[in-house]
Amino acid sequence: MAEYDNSNIFAKILRGELPAQKVYEDEHTLGFLDIMPRAPGHTLIIPKRPARNLLDIEPESLAHVIKTAKKIAIAGKKAFNADGITMQQFNETAGGQVVFHLHVHIIPRHTGVQMKPAASVMEKPEVLAEHAKLLKEALA
Repeated sequence: MAEYDNSNIFAKILRGELPAQKVYEDEHTLGFLDIMPRAPGHTLIIPKRPARNLLDIEPESLAHVIKTAKKIAIAGKKAFNADGITMQQFNETAGGQVVFHLHVHIIPRHTGVQMKPAASVMEKPEVLAEHAKLLKEALA
């Protein structure tokens, strides 16, 4: 398996080298909005410890990611009056992984509404800011 690359985009976000619309942060995890959301409120949960994906993450770190994913899922369902939540996680190129820092997608869903194609439309910063505000309020 390949080594973890500290120059990946999520590592840069963790170090503050790139901006992100953060919605949740604790000692172990960070939750921030996807800049090309498949639906409003599409949030990414990442561990703060380096891990390429599910195949190499330490179980304790994975447990923190899943706990945060649940919090964000509950908040996303509330904030966006969603009917359900899609949770996605990809591993290695053949599995659909594009950024090689473990991440979980939490996507609020509405019955009968299709998700946008992955990485298709960059959302406006002001819309992301409003979605972040809604999620933070639902987490409070």
